[in-house]
Amino acid sequence: MKIAMIGQKGLPAVWGGVERHVEELATRLVKNGHQVTVYSRSWYSQKRSKYQGVILCFVPSIHTKNLDAITHTLFSTIDALRHDFDIIHYHGVGPALLSFIPRLLKPHAKVIATFHCQDRLHGKWSFFAKIMLKLGEFVACKFPHETIVVSQTLQKYVKEKYNCEAVYLPNGITAADQSNELTLEKFGLKKDQYILAVSRLVSHKAIHYLIEAFRQLKKKQPTLAENLKLVIVGDGSFTDHYVEYLRAMTRDLPDIVFTGWQKGAELSDLFSGSLFFVHPSQSEGLPLVVLEAMSYEKAVIVSDIPEHQEIIIDKRFLFEHNSAADLTRKLIWVLQNPTIRKVSQIQNRQLVEKEYNWEMILPLLEAVYERTLCADCSNLPMFKIKKILATA
Repeated sequence: MKIAMIGQKGLPAVWGGVERHVEELATRLVKNGHQVTVYSRSWYSQKRSKYQGVILCFVPSIHTKNLDAITHTLFSTIDALRHDFDIIHYHGVGPALLSFIPRLLKPHAKVIATFHCQDRLHGKWSFFAKIMLKLGEFVACKFPHETIVVSQTLQKYVKEKYNCEAVYLPNGITAADQSNELTLEKFGLKKDQYILAVSRLVSHKAIHYLIEAFRQLKKKQPTLAENLKLVIVGDGSFTDHYVEYLRAMTRDLPDIVFTGWQKGAELSDLFSGSLFFVHPSQSEGLPLVVLEAMSYEKAVIVSDIPEHQEIIIDKRFLFEHNSAADLTRKLIWVLQNPTIRKVSQIQNRQLVEKEYNWEMILPLLEAVYERTLCADCSNLPMFKIKKILATA
C-alpha cells in the first residue's frame, strides 16, 4: 500500500504523543513492505528525504499557534492530491477538518482519521480555535472512510456524540531499556531520589498542581521528602506565559529541576532513575508518556480523568484532578507505602507489555486499511480484525 500521513509535526519524533504514535506505526509499516510518506514541518525536524525508510515530505506552514497545524495540513493535502496514494491518513481532529478534500477530489483514495484527543478542551486555544476543533471532531467522525480512536473513552464519546462506530486502536509502547546514570549526574540527580513528570508545559497538563503538591509535601513531611527532588521534563508550546508562571512558582524551591526537552538515551535515563512518575493532566487521549513510564516498571500517580482510569489497575494511584491537596495526600501515601508501590510497578510493566504493544497494534491498523480498500469484501478484513483481537 502507498500511505500518506498528515497532521503530525514530523519525524523523527522530538516531542509530542501524536508524533511518537506516527513514528512507531510508520516505521513498522515500511518494514512490512508498505510505502509510507509522512508530511513534516521544517521547524520541527531536520530536513532529509527519508527516516528509517519512511519518505519525508516537507511543505510550508504559517508557524504561529493558531495557523501552524491547519496551514501545514492544507498544503500537505494539496500535495497529496498530486500523488497516487491508496490511503490518506489524518492524525488529530484539527487536521481532520480538511479530510473532506480528498474525499471530494481524489475518490479512489481511502481516507482515515485518527481521533487522538479532544483538543478543544485544551486551555491554550482561543474561542474561535475551539469552535474549529469542535467542527474537526464532527468531520473526523463523518467524512473519512474509517475513524480510529486511541482509547475506549474516546470510542464511547464519538458513539454518543456523533453516532460514529470508531475502531479502537490504542497507543503502544516499545519495551524500555534500562540505561546508565550519566544523565542523572548532568542534572545533579541520584537514582530513586526524584519524582518524574514528562509533559508539554501547557496549562491543561496541570503541572502547576504538581508543583504546589510537591511544595506541600516538603512542608508537611520534611523528613519523608528530605532528599527528594521533582524533575520536570518538557517545555512550552506557544505557551511562554505559562512556562514563566511555572518557573516563578519554583523560585523558592531548589529541589525542582526543569530539564527542557529530552529524548533518546537521556530521556531513558531519567525514566529509569526515577522513584515514580506523576501525570496530573486534565485532558488526554491515551497518554503515551504514562504508558512509557509504566514500561520502565514505575508506579504512576495520575489524575482521575477517564482516560487515565482506563489504564490504571490499582485505583488508589488516582487523585482528584485539579486538586493539589489530593495530589499531596497521594504523594505522601505512595512514599509511605513502598511495598504497595513495588507491586504496582510490576503490574504496570505487565499490563503495557500485554495490552499496549505496537507489534500487536500494527496488524490491526493494516486490517483497517485493507477493509477500506476492499469494498467488495468488507466483511473479510473486519473478521480479520476480530480474529486478531480475540487472539491478542
